[in-house]
Amino acid sequence: MITHTASEQTVKVASGNAFDLTAVRRQTDFKVDNMKRVIDESFEVKLDNQKTQPTTIHTVEHMGRGENWDITAKSSDFTKIDSSTIDFPVTVPAKGETILTYTVHYSW
Repeated sequence: MITHTASEQTVKVASGNAFDLTAVRRQTDFKVDNMKRVIDESFEVKLDNQKTQPTTIHTVEHMGRGENWDITAKSSDFTKIDSSTIDFPVTVPAKGETILTYTVHYSW
């Protein structure tokens, strides 16, 4: 039972950890130019699926370095959830892995 929720609103419930779906995220590049007031950083997310069927993994990333950002390179399409959150829905093959890469450009 979930109490104190607003009518017609989305509720997120954590139901546990999926041991057969894993993700390892690492930063692959980082550059700051204070004169131009920009930051460029790149990431790689290794998504692994040990299930017997293909699975879509939603890789939610938070653009936390500033309000002015742009994805300048990506290996998969994404959906902008709000001003600082994006979702990469990536289908990973059964018993396989997929590498998601992206680069974000911040300015201030």
